[in-house]
Amino acid sequence: MSQAVAIQNETFLNLLGELQLEGYTPSLAVQSLLQVESRYIKDLKINVSNVLNNNQHLNRKESVLLALAVALNERSELLKESLTGLARQAGATEAELAEVAACTSLMNTNNIFYRFRHFVKKDVYTAQPAGIKMTIMANPVLGKEFFELLSLVVSSVNGCELCITSHEQSVLQHGASESRVFEAVKLGAVIKGLITVLS
Repeated sequence: MSQAVAIQNETFLNLLGELQLEGYTPSLAVQSLLQVESRYIKDLKINVSNVLNNNQHLNRKESVLLALAVALNERSELLKESLTGLARQAGATEAELAEVAACTSLMNTNNIFYRFRHFVKKDVYTAQPAGIKMTIMANPVLGKEFFELLSLVVSSVNGCELCITSHEQSVLQHGASESRVFEAVKLGAVIKGLITVLS
């Protein structure tokens, strides 16, 4: 299937436009969806639009930064570039963008390490200090509450139960509502689904 066929699908074109993905070459998954005019294209467009634009407990900048963290986490070069641009348009500073990258990297480190300790459940591992430097958590540019929310979303995508539980409690202690947590984690899930199809 050529890119010309993708352009014929208005819903998919609108999704690409919203994400500012110019010159996108359809993946095999997208080609298969477009070939049969799958109803999922409409679902995907609505889900992505909703999580990026229609949140009650996250503003536009927060939504795009959370989406960017998932794109970084999932190594989606395509979305990293477009979401970085959208984040800048929403008012994100270079320091905030750098902190999203740092937080995502740190959570990947922690998720692997703490998942291992949680799964194995041996005192010989749990009794030792982790020895992982985490000074960026002390005074984050994005604020403690949002840094914890970012950490929670990345940990949810990576499936670390211990980290999810810890960051969910911490983000609530820093003033977030459970509705805000719910929206953030749903956003992470939708963006992960988007990457699965686009890549």
